Amino acid sequence: MNNYEIADHFSLLSKLMDIHGENPFKAKSYGSAAFNIEKLPNELAGMDDAELFSIRGIGDAIGRSIKEIVQTGKLPALESLLSVTPDGILEMMQIKGLGPKKIAVIWKEMGAETLGEVEYACNENHLAAMKGFGAKTQESILQSIRYYRQSQGFHLWAEIIEYGKALVAQLQVALPDNLFSITGDIRRQMETVEWVEIATDTDKDALIAYFQDTTDITIEEEPNERLLIKAPGVPVIKFHIAGKDSFYNTLFTTTGSADFIAVFNERYKIPASLASEEEIFTANRLQYIAPPLRETAGILDTAATNSFKDIIQPGDVKGIIHSHSTWSDGVDTIADMAKAARDKGFEYLVISDHSQAAFYANGLTAERISAQHQEIDMLNEQLHPFKIFKSTEADIMNDGNLDYNSKVLDTFDLVIASVHSNLKMSLDKAMDRVLAAVRNPYTTILGHPTGRLLLSRQGYPLDHERLIDACAEHNVVIEINAHPRRLDIDWRWIEYAMKRGVMLSIDPDAHSIKGFNDIYYGIMTAQKGALTKQHNLSSFSLKDFESFLAESRNKRSIPA
Repeated sequence: MNNYEIADHFSLLSKLMDIHGENPFKAKSYGSAAFNIEKLPNELAGMDDAELFSIRGIGDAIGRSIKEIVQTGKLPALESLLSVTPDGILEMMQIKGLGPKKIAVIWKEMGAETLGEVEYACNENHLAAMKGFGAKTQESILQSIRYYRQSQGFHLWAEIIEYGKALVAQLQVALPDNLFSITGDIRRQMETVEWVEIATDTDKDALIAYFQDTTDITIEEEPNERLLIKAPGVPVIKFHIAGKDSFYNTLFTTTGSADFIAVFNERYKIPASLASEEEIFTANRLQYIAPPLRETAGILDTAATNSFKDIIQPGDVKGIIHSHSTWSDGVDTIADMAKAARDKGFEYLVISDHSQAAFYANGLTAERISAQHQEIDMLNEQLHPFKIFKSTEADIMNDGNLDYNSKVLDTFDLVIASVHSNLKMSLDKAMDRVLAAVRNPYTTILGHPTGRLLLSRQGYPLDHERLIDACAEHNVVIEINAHPRRLDIDWRWIEYAMKRGVMLSIDPDAHSIKGFNDIYYGIMTAQKGALTKQHNLSSFSLKDFESFLAESRNKRSIPA
């Protein structure tokens, strides 16, 4: 039981207490415990009583509850409330815009106990008449329900890829004379995927025999030599079974998107008796197309003219841009983050703690910024030649201005401008707000441009072409936020940005040392957009990064 799972118990208990109208002070204490536990650097399950009860914010009651969760996997108070809560109420909690108080109204006053009933009430305009709702809230909830429906059964690529790799490794050990490879959406590195797809030349009966003794497994045979394996709590596994001489043919045809494969089949042929997938390309006089790029038919034209450039690789990122320390809502100190980054082989670290408007994240006032900069100066003397850069993730305010005035902004080496509040905007409002920030001479990087959270929040609408064109005009870098729930800007706009001469930057948005690892997911999604290291700011060496910042600073025109 890790800290996140323990925190989930307390978070759910807090929300259910609010829904059931129980003691609000107790509910708040459990919510606070969940928040604090998620940020702890060490796992609670490995602590003795002395260490556990010495943690600030964990009193006797919370501490005893933590021990019970670790020992039994359950929290009695939560189990009690779950036993009297309809499943539909729990599903409502997944809908953006439906907090505990609104759910309590829907359940207790409207009598709705399922998401379908809420959706019906929205369609019939019943919800708008309820206390605390209204027409705009009703429409927003209806849109969130539709998005939730579309997202069911899908998983983040980052959550499923390791599961898929481990499964392939296990199968290879168990059936060493056969070939196995991940294929489908996972192999194309799609940001969300529905199932684990595996190509294999294993006999179907051998696969069935491998899985049939596993508890709670359901095996379904499908046409076209496909086999589905289903089990509670894990992704569906789809096997594409090939003959002994057609493994690479099957791997190729199940990797590419439907459009890619359809156009390939119109123009080219797949040779028989392949020894590798690469032979398909050489036989057709095509440059090799990496799996993540096999998304659109147009990529075949690029391959036919041998005009591919090398796409970015994990070793190409030289610095950590966009990170948060204990000065705002991060877990680790600047010193610890800098040393960890250096030890991992990075040349520099950009500390970009939240600005003052982000009070919920302990955003920095002007006075605290000055103190932080003194600490960074001291650390840079100690850690040379590694360098820490002074930055901020400045909130883009509702009117498009950045959170600090020009005097404060001028103290930073670079500024990351991001929207964090009032996300419900029309296209015109969102564009006005973001474009104002792009035009600000202090904006170096536009952070997570749409504010989306994959599988849970669509983000505000943007005209991507207009936005990219504006970034080209004002020399603003666009972030590829590497957090696996963001991956924002979407990879589908990378090619257009490069054509317009806009620099992109794969940034982890790290709130801990562990968060540095998210760079990998940013690189995986950037590969789908054919990003090169030359177009990625975080691939710049320290020397080149300093030159870039110096040039950016020279272009600032200080407002009167």
